[in-house]
Amino acid sequence: MYRPKTTLEQWRILQAVVDCGGYAHAAAKLNKSQSSLNHAVAKLQNQLGVNLLEVRGRKAYLTEAGEVMLRRSRHLTQNVQELEILADSINQDWEPEITLAVDLVYPKALLYPVLRDFHPQSRGSRLRILDTVLTGTEEAITQGWADIVLSPNVPKGFLGEPIAEMQFIIVCHPQHPLAQMTAPVDPNELMHHLQLVIKDTSQTPNEKQGWLKSEQRWTVSQFDTAIDLMTQGTGFCWLPEHTVCDEINQQKLVKLDLKGSSFRKLVLWLVHPRPDSLGPGSQLLSDYLLAHRQLKHTTLNTEEEPCK
Repeated sequence: MYRPKTTLEQWRILQAVVDCGGYAHAAAKLNKSQSSLNHAVAKLQNQLGVNLLEVRGRKAYLTEAGEVMLRRSRHLTQNVQELEILADSINQDWEPEITLAVDLVYPKALLYPVLRDFHPQSRGSRLRILDTVLTGTEEAITQGWADIVLSPNVPKGFLGEPIAEMQFIIVCHPQHPLAQMTAPVDPNELMHHLQLVIKDTSQTPNEKQGWLKSEQRWTVSQFDTAIDLMTQGTGFCWLPEHTVCDEINQQKLVKLDLKGSSFRKLVLWLVHPRPDSLGPGSQLLSDYLLAHRQLKHTTLNTEEEPCK
């Protein structure tokens, strides 16, 4: 019978050293001594007969073999974590806490009726509702820290149920220079004006989504901040149509007629990052979310007044 040479703790220590950028920060994070981490990594390399790290100057860097081994080790530790979570779920009739990660583009007007219906059936479970954006939403799935994720993307290896459809439009103040153009706006013209963008909630954001070509960009954390800035005449922004219906109907903002495309269609998905360990409370909340799904183009706001 095969007996492993290494332990999960050794791999977790290696991951922490790499993620924290060195032994000192990893020791502080793990509440261990730096010497114990040095010993654990050295022993791991000796047991494997493979150099995982090489020291250059005062920093340790992954070798080519180390990069491969580290990547595979993350799958190993993640699988063990999921097994332990599954065991907890089996031993509990109802989970004490449910984490729902909601991408900022999901219409809150769809979420509130769900929560109203779920609350009487929640059996006292604590519910954490966390706003996420872009890579931060993706990490809620890939890192598995949420029980349910409402996301505009389904990462490779995961499954999702479509739950809402909406459009992103480009808007600015009626007196903004872009709004004064009679012909459809050339996308190249946008590059010369201030663009407002929403901050990615990931610790390591990856700017791979959306139109991000403007030479000037201001980053804000909420749609409301971007809307307030634009109603004062500052910048332009791509936003979900339902978030600016009131401002468009009150002529505080206008949709730009953009050459080639003035909007982007977006489908939102309900994703279970750890479907095998989904508890009964999370399943019930998912059922309510799906019951309130809206798969036709939505411009809803609280009064359900369509954008003009």
